[in-house]
Amino acid sequence: VVMVTLGTGIGSAVFSDGFLVPNSELGHLPLHHEDAEDWAAESVREHDDLSWKKWAHRLETYLELVQRLLWPDLIVIGGGVSKKADKFLPYIELRTEIVPAQLLNDAGSVGAALFAPAGKAQP
Repeated sequence: VVMVTLGTGIGSAVFSDGFLVPNSELGHLPLHHEDAEDWAAESVREHDDLSWKKWAHRLETYLELVQRLLWPDLIVIGGGVSKKADKFLPYIELRTEIVPAQLLNDAGSVGAALFAPAGKAQP
């Protein structure tokens, strides 16, 4: 499972067999000669005044890269923009299922709080 939070940048968490894989900085993957988050974060949509469809194409390009690298069973989208998933998810087509986080903008914070003290990182 890959968790992606979209906002000012792109945050990420990768889970394998129920364990958090440490140091997954997927927002810094190279994409179009820059960090992915400088090309596909939600803040870029706002700054560049991109339509939801155009931004979804950028996000799809980023998620395709993540999919090719990790082949996750599920991609969960969190961050403030997850409240508006109906505006962009219909434009994204991947092999991997994509769903908005149930906790929306709080998903990343709650997930970090749950996994950090338990030491549930991948051995």
